[in-house]
Amino acid sequence: MIRRKRELEEHDNPERWLVSYADFITLLFAFFVVMYAISSVNQKKYKKLSESINSAFTNTPMVVSKQPDSLGSKPSSKGESLVKPLPLTQLHSQKLQIERENMTRLGINLSNSLSPLVKDEKIRVVQNNRGIRIDINDNLLFASGSADLNPGANSVLSQIANLLLQDDHAVQVEGHTDNTPIHSAQFYSNWELSAVRASSVVRMLSTLGVEENRLSALGFGSTQPISTNDSPEERAKDRRVSIMILYDRLNASNDTGIEITPRNPA
Repeated sequence: MIRRKRELEEHDNPERWLVSYADFITLLFAFFVVMYAISSVNQKKYKKLSESINSAFTNTPMVVSKQPDSLGSKPSSKGESLVKPLPLTQLHSQKLQIERENMTRLGINLSNSLSPLVKDEKIRVVQNNRGIRIDINDNLLFASGSADLNPGANSVLSQIANLLLQDDHAVQVEGHTDNTPIHSAQFYSNWELSAVRASSVVRMLSTLGVEENRLSALGFGSTQPISTNDSPEERAKDRRVSIMILYDRLNASNDTGIEITPRNPA
């Protein structure tokens, strides 16, 4: 029995662990080779794909490089996109572009028509992301602390109404005040004063022929200043009526919507 045990001990290989270690190193090497293979990216194809996606969503022509790629393929024709814009997206972009151009022309016509008052800084015509805004100093329209239109206000509003009659955009009239509080028998605060002034302008525009269903009135009080309000001159800039000609057309305001009913508790 002692002799048999010695024979088994002689056949035991003390360097057997080297085989397992070699297998592990081989597998590790194969793993890193695979990782490197899947991480390499064809930069030219990736650039073309990214430019095509950007062109599709922004509706801008893609300029394709005339240099051939590594496979020797022929360059694409100028302006050709790998990803075509969706028809609805392209149509919407074209409509927005036409709408902005029309609104810009309307703003220029308003500025030219009111140029003497614009030069005297009594009226400002501004185009923003909502549409065209006409800021009118309150002293052109109202006496201090009053919401009754001055006789001279008819001339200014008539010029604006004549251009509005050639258009079909919704019109929102906004009343604004400075930060000086008011508390009189007629107006409890600047909220009431600004709202009634906006309503007075809406009523005059309606009298001058602008359709009533295009008009709306809002009073903002002193919550939307355009100046520092730290001097009489700066506070005078905030006492204004703004006539907003909105990008949303008349049919956008006719949406009746969907009624939301309360849910029964579980």
